[in-house]
Amino acid sequence: MALPVGRGLFTLFSYHPVPTEPLPVPKLNLTGRAPPQNTMVDLNSGNIDVPPNMTSWSSFHNGVAAGLKIAPASQVDSAWIAYNKPKSPELANEYAGFLMALGLNGHLTKLATLNIHDYLTKGHEMTSIGLLLGVSAAKLSTMDMSITRLLSIHIPALLPPTSTELDVPHNVQVAAVVGIGLVYQGTGHRHNAEVLLAEIGRPPGPEMEYCTDRESYSLAAGLALGMVCLGHGSNLIGMSDLNVPEQLYQYMVGGHRRTHAGINREKHKSPSYQIKEGDTINVDVTCPGATLALAMIYLKTNNRSIADWLKAPDTMFLLDFIKPEFLLLRTLARCIIMWDEILPNSEWVSSNVPQIIQENIGNPVVSEDLNMETLAQAHDYIIAGACMAVGFRFAGSANSDAFDCLYKFARSFMQCLTSATATVTGHYNLQTCLSMVLLALSMVMAGSGNLKVLQLCRFLHKRTSGEMNYGFHMAHHMALGLLFLGGGRYTLSTSNSAIAALLCALYPHFPAHSTDNRYHLQALRHLGVLAAEPRLLVPVDVDTLKPCYALLDVTYKETPWYEETTVELMAPTMLPELQLLKKVKVKGPRYWELSIDMSKGTQHLESILSRDGVLYVKLRAGQLPYKDDPRGWKSLLAPNVNNRNSEVRTFKPEAISTFTSDAALVSFAEYFCKSSESVKHKRDTLALFSAILYECVTQENPEMLPTYIAIDQAVRTLEQTEMCETFALWQMRLVLELCESRVLQHRLREGAQGRGLLLSSEFLPVMKNSADGTLDCWLTDNSHVLRSYMSGQSLTEDMLSNMLACFLVYHSIPCLSKLSATHLEGSTSFPELLLKFSQLGIPVRALLRLGPLLLGTAGFWTGQLALSFVLSISLVFDDVPTIRLNDIEIRWMSAGVLLLQMIDIMISVCVVIYMLPAKLNHKLYSFGTPTWHNALIAADFQLRIQFFSQSFVLCKLQDSNFAHHSTFKKFTTFRQNIPWIHLAPHNVTEGDEQAQLPNKILCGCLIQYVFIWIQLRCFYTAF
Repeated sequence: MALPVGRGLFTLFSYHPVPTEPLPVPKLNLTGRAPPQNTMVDLNSGNIDVPPNMTSWSSFHNGVAAGLKIAPASQVDSAWIAYNKPKSPELANEYAGFLMALGLNGHLTKLATLNIHDYLTKGHEMTSIGLLLGVSAAKLSTMDMSITRLLSIHIPALLPPTSTELDVPHNVQVAAVVGIGLVYQGTGHRHNAEVLLAEIGRPPGPEMEYCTDRESYSLAAGLALGMVCLGHGSNLIGMSDLNVPEQLYQYMVGGHRRTHAGINREKHKSPSYQIKEGDTINVDVTCPGATLALAMIYLKTNNRSIADWLKAPDTMFLLDFIKPEFLLLRTLARCIIMWDEILPNSEWVSSNVPQIIQENIGNPVVSEDLNMETLAQAHDYIIAGACMAVGFRFAGSANSDAFDCLYKFARSFMQCLTSATATVTGHYNLQTCLSMVLLALSMVMAGSGNLKVLQLCRFLHKRTSGEMNYGFHMAHHMALGLLFLGGGRYTLSTSNSAIAALLCALYPHFPAHSTDNRYHLQALRHLGVLAAEPRLLVPVDVDTLKPCYALLDVTYKETPWYEETTVELMAPTMLPELQLLKKVKVKGPRYWELSIDMSKGTQHLESILSRDGVLYVKLRAGQLPYKDDPRGWKSLLAPNVNNRNSEVRTFKPEAISTFTSDAALVSFAEYFCKSSESVKHKRDTLALFSAILYECVTQENPEMLPTYIAIDQAVRTLEQTEMCETFALWQMRLVLELCESRVLQHRLREGAQGRGLLLSSEFLPVMKNSADGTLDCWLTDNSHVLRSYMSGQSLTEDMLSNMLACFLVYHSIPCLSKLSATHLEGSTSFPELLLKFSQLGIPVRALLRLGPLLLGTAGFWTGQLALSFVLSISLVFDDVPTIRLNDIEIRWMSAGVLLLQMIDIMISVCVVIYMLPAKLNHKLYSFGTPTWHNALIAADFQLRIQFFSQSFVLCKLQDSNFAHHSTFKKFTTFRQNIPWIHLAPHNVTEGDEQAQLPNKILCGCLIQYVFIWIQLRCFYTAF
């Protein structure tokens, strides 16, 4: 009979009903077996005498469980709700629970007002309870006036003094009082708070009026008051005259009853003829409601003065005056007020036990003045209360420390049940504490289905002897339902509203039998649904529309307990509470990265989680899902990660079908990437096409394949001096300028590797250096042609060639008319030439080629100076090279290279400052002075560092997909043709010499340090 309470939590929001069919409600199973003969027993058979209303509340819970299956997004209207009304009066209790469930999942707002009036006028108690609680939950924190009027009719305290007295059943009054708390939750409404405060201590009336089940009504008033003033603490605006904390403290510890104030004071003048309480407060009735009201009002406020009121007594005399169950409530209330001090360890839990109890529990020699039964019961209930506080604090977090702590105490209580000390504490008390700790465990692990908690629940579920009653079974089934909340799709929140709902649902006094509502209304057990929230994130492959595994990087915000932290989770997974998160990111390398930034709000992620938590992800080409390849060894890209050999990295065209089904790409691989006898002499071309195809399909940019090929064809045509037009060269220049722009380089540094770049960062430098080498070779053999053109002389027919046009276009040299206007041929110094070229917009790389032609044969040192000076300026102001380190094997060289670059920049600045007067004052220094000679040495050394860094980039390129291409070997052509930079390691050869390249760079690094020392000495002497 207690199973439906847990089943409602287990099947929460898991069903979408058909609008044309009634909701299927499973029948309540009242069949069992009686030991020792294992005889079948059926309570519905009529052969066993049972109370007539024994199954009333069980049927109600069964109806709630059936209604909670309905998902919030289902199509439910007023007609369908009325359509589900049963014709048999025996099923009226189930329908009452069904109405309450519709309110908990938000569908009862669609029920027409006439239908609500019709249900209430029937006078059916269970229907009224379910309907009042349902509409109140559906209108949570809205202060809806129509619902307020509806509830006020059932609460005598909210009716005018002269109104007609209505015969409202007690349980309906309790439900209406809690409904007021739900509708006005967190609003701090003055009138309702005043009425509810008085109702906590409502005295019994004459002729048995308000005399039965007073505990549940007082508790409901306290819970409602706590919800109305939820979390307000000392900021109760307009209630200072009510002295709410002091009045609640009096209800908690007792004392003389205050004179009843308010509009209902005349109703309470006549004393009760049956219950003689006098003018003192009956704390057995008022203490639970007042304690929980005080806890909810000061929830998470860390108000120590209020928390000290709730401390457990530290003397034996005071312990004798308080029930052990109230110690559990006081400890729980004190801890959730001091929310930030709750720690998930056994030391903190034990610290809540007073010293007098700690010193005497387990002590064989005890004073005769001490009552060991009282001490043992107080100890167990305080421990249970502290464990409940840990459960509330870490609800839904699956915190491992909290789980270990609570599991330890659960096992401890289970051992006590079978030990000799059980008779001292009492089996009922131990069972109550064990049930509370089990519920705390389920709260922490809500929605996770933890195996150890499941084993505890199964063990306790099978126990039927001893003190096991209906209430304990209900607690164990609730724990099981919380553990699999919503089928593992939901978990618990720790917001103020969620804590209030859980306090109502998990009140630590469970019914002794199925009709027991004396201390707590059974319908309130279902309010825990209000604390549930969807936090399950399920990645779904956008191509197959099937759930899949994906790695997530979850970044926590910085808190007083820990710094900003990033943890790696494997989805599907239950996310932490969203207010604790800063960012959720889908990690590579198998899936494309996807980031959800929480700093701008949680609305986007909340909308994803509310739609079954589906997050669409896309699998990268050549990768396999984690289900098919858990360790990543079967993926086609796995050899590329584990082997740096360029031949292994070459893409095999036969595997193209695994990456893509595009017919164009498959045909390209078939006809242009497969080797055969007829194309043996074009292996470099086949290898390049394979590398290009690999780059396109793995980066999922197949549309860039024509661009790759067009650039390669343009460079090949240029190498063969067969280029008849310069359009392709113009296009290549545009691509190079884009990729070398500062904005794009900044995006590449700030963002992920390769993001924002459609073309490979390794392919373009290879093509650029190949084009540079071809044009430089042409310039070496035809420098007189360019000199004649620059000086404005007429060119003969043999001088006119397409290569001249290509050179001019590639290096951005303007037309002859603009060159003539600047009088370049009259320049006698490099600073003057640099000034004129900057006005024309000619890049520095063109200046390196044109400088020696325009300055004439001023000497070897002049040309070297010009080249060095331009490189200095380009390094400081423009062309600072970006070294992107990807391979672990050569990262150890990065520190030395970056240090050299920094020293290189410093020397460049010194050179610029040293030569600046010559540019400003138009004075030419004599090349024979020591100062100028030192500047030349600085420029020479700065060139060595510059080419050393470029050689390091060359070392990086040798491991790329394009290392096998013939143009890669031309990368060092320009360096090899300059004799005075031979110290920089630049030779990239096959076999062993290629493998020894890092050693050469290291040797060059040591030599550069020697040059730095010499250079600094020269500058010191010069200055």
